[in-house]
Amino acid sequence: MTEVIATNETILVVGGGISGMTAALEAAETGKRVVLVEKRPFLGGRVSQLYKYFPKLCFPTCGLEINQRRAKMNPNLDIVTMAEVTNVEGEAGNYKATVKIAPRYVNDNCTACGDCAKVVETEFDNEFDYGLGAKGDAVSSTRKGAYLPYRMAHPQRYVIDPRIVSTDDGQKAKEACKYGAVDLDMQEEEITIPCGAVIFATGWQPYDANKIQPYGYDRYENVITNVEFERMADPLGPTDGKIIRPSDGKEAKNVAFIQCAGSRDRNYLLHCSRICCMASLKQATYMLDAYGDDADVSIYYIDIRSIDRFEDFYAKVKANENVKFIKSKVANIKVNMDNRSPILHGVDTEGYNRYAAEHDLVVLATGMEPSIDKDKFPVDIVINEEGFIEPAPENGGIFAAGVAADALDVNRAVQHATGAALRAIQVVNRVAGTEG
Repeated sequence: MTEVIATNETILVVGGGISGMTAALEAAETGKRVVLVEKRPFLGGRVSQLYKYFPKLCFPTCGLEINQRRAKMNPNLDIVTMAEVTNVEGEAGNYKATVKIAPRYVNDNCTACGDCAKVVETEFDNEFDYGLGAKGDAVSSTRKGAYLPYRMAHPQRYVIDPRIVSTDDGQKAKEACKYGAVDLDMQEEEITIPCGAVIFATGWQPYDANKIQPYGYDRYENVITNVEFERMADPLGPTDGKIIRPSDGKEAKNVAFIQCAGSRDRNYLLHCSRICCMASLKQATYMLDAYGDDADVSIYYIDIRSIDRFEDFYAKVKANENVKFIKSKVANIKVNMDNRSPILHGVDTEGYNRYAAEHDLVVLATGMEPSIDKDKFPVDIVINEEGFIEPAPENGGIFAAGVAADALDVNRAVQHATGAALRAIQVVNRVAGTEG
């Protein structure tokens, strides 16, 4: 049974990405009791799946390692992974949250030695790589049925995939563990957490590129998304950091980035995600690092939104003669059937010239959608037409942090999460009678 210490002066944080971790830690370090609930087996969210991130193009291990260390050292913080909040009832200062916890089939005895994975043969697609392994025969992305989600996963504990629990592989994993950590009899749990305030830091998901039919993501192997490209560029990713074509494994030196792929479009995603321009500029530097003067990068854009201090970064990338900027909303993508290369069709809106440009690889800069299904959300709160949680008095002691509230980059998401923590602290202070 999962043990959680909580009262109506506890702050519940839902979502363990960079925003949820920040909100939870900021509150816990003021002395408040905090319970952090994450549906995945580990903390870190989508930041953990990046190769590099702004503002300094540093590796995510940097920010995540600091937060993990803070989490391990704070006795006020309880972390519950593989868990979802299914219901929240009550009012500000007096909520009860129902949490359903899926079995990990690995207990606290785990030392992350990996012996269980060594004996398991069954493999599955690795969801950590966004399905990149399914794009073409040249890219493989699988994980064992007993696995550590990624190198820096916190908690540092293996997971047994439920699909092997009742198989010979499940028994092999159990027998291989000399610490008695593999427990195939674990059952789903349901616990109730009393709390005074709730912070939803449920993050985002990439817009479904399959919906953008003119771009052929579901039909052409060499059309991928920006999050897939990020995993490809990572030396710890499925291609060992090599930027290649999923169709044949050849080096992709001529790469096109299509901005606003589905975004700012009444047919798909209404809003601007704010980060996509900078993500493509960042990924253009991956190309320059990989291929130097042999790199041929084309960025098709409506307008470049490089906000604040990022304007200098934009100017630096734009000045590189290996990077071309084409002001155009690409109309459609066809494919050269002889070599599987995508061909982009459209009109250059600066010169009004039609083009049919062939590239080795096309990267769709798909936008961010909040990971909120209003119909299944555990509590009735104000959600706008774009799916983000609105700040509203009728939400009571329930707040949003990071991308649950708006499309934000990592830096702004962290700042927003700190603000959400402060608002939640005010609520529980009133419960405790320490604030008027």
